[in-house]
Amino acid sequence: MFGTTFLLAVRSILRHKLRSILTALGIIIGVAAVVTMVTLGKATTAAVQQQISSLGTNILQVRPGQGFGRGGGGPRPSDFEEDDVEAVREQIAGVLAVAPQAQSTATVIYNGANWSTTINGTTMDFFRVQPWPLSSGRIWNRTEELAGKAVCIIGNTVRTNLFRGGEAVGERLRVNGVSCDVIGVLTARGQAGFGGDQDDVIIMPIKQVQRRFSGNRDIRLMLVGTDPDFDSAQVQAGITDLLRERRNISGGKQDDFNIFDTAQISATLTGTTTLLTQIVAAVAGISLIVGGIGIMNIMLVSVTERTREIGIRLAIGAVASEVLMQFLVEAVVLSMLGGVIGLLLAQLAVGLMSYLGGLPFLFDLQINLIAFAISAVIGIVFGYFPAKRAASLNPIDALRHE
Repeated sequence: MFGTTFLLAVRSILRHKLRSILTALGIIIGVAAVVTMVTLGKATTAAVQQQISSLGTNILQVRPGQGFGRGGGGPRPSDFEEDDVEAVREQIAGVLAVAPQAQSTATVIYNGANWSTTINGTTMDFFRVQPWPLSSGRIWNRTEELAGKAVCIIGNTVRTNLFRGGEAVGERLRVNGVSCDVIGVLTARGQAGFGGDQDDVIIMPIKQVQRRFSGNRDIRLMLVGTDPDFDSAQVQAGITDLLRERRNISGGKQDDFNIFDTAQISATLTGTTTLLTQIVAAVAGISLIVGGIGIMNIMLVSVTERTREIGIRLAIGAVASEVLMQFLVEAVVLSMLGGVIGLLLAQLAVGLMSYLGGLPFLFDLQINLIAFAISAVIGIVFGYFPAKRAASLNPIDALRHE
């Protein structure tokens, strides 16, 4: 009986193809929108987590100033000194390594080609703290670091623009007029979370950068690698107390430095993108309700059009439950057809937007199955009233209907 009912429902849908497609359009748009938004939201979250993890786990970034900026309109907080780095390294439990950084910008010249990039002066501890391996070459040794020798490790963007993708190790660059031997090339990282190119950088011994480029011994950033066995919050609190003491910040005065935990940043960004995804998906889900109302409306019209047919079936022995099942199955099939088309459109939209936005393509089987199930439930919910109305018709009145 169910097979016969299903065939009757399919024949009725195919009899009015254009009307059926227009009726299912709300379901199609709703399913496609919800699946696309949720999948893209998860892809964005995965991309953010990947970019944050590329900075390294168990890392604290210590900068002068308040927040991301310098804070307020007063005098600029002083940068850190070498003694601050040594104090954090030696006096705070749970600190594995501290990598100071001094930054500058410079124009790099090689064989007639030039490129403007960021010069990052640091120590060997940078490669202990940061999970950033080399694609070729080596890092400098302790002797070269102490002497502040003019050696450099270049990012993939610098290599591409100056060496056209060729071999760079062993060549010599001129960085703002200073000759520098290329001893290594970093693996490609891609875009950072805020749009910057992580590969557009040259890393050199910090003493070389301070002496030849920045002109001072100030340290603009400390990367602190922490022991995973220690509580990151406690290590952060210890660094805060130490730096407040060294920078003579007493009482209720606000810190003139800030500490960012990469794990906390990752959790915050992940939570934000997840919340935004849920909000957008909920807004897109409204179209599913609209689609369900459209199905109910068309099914009511169908009941009116087929009143005589219903009367004949009831007159020759069909029971009310069979008539109800026929119209209910018709509404569910129509809704599920919209769900299938919506899922196919969603995959095309996700693939296109992932390609254009540089996001990983994700196929979430769970959300696709849930969306398909919701489309079926909508068919049942909004198709029941028209089906019940058809089943409750009086056979005599139905046969008299013109």
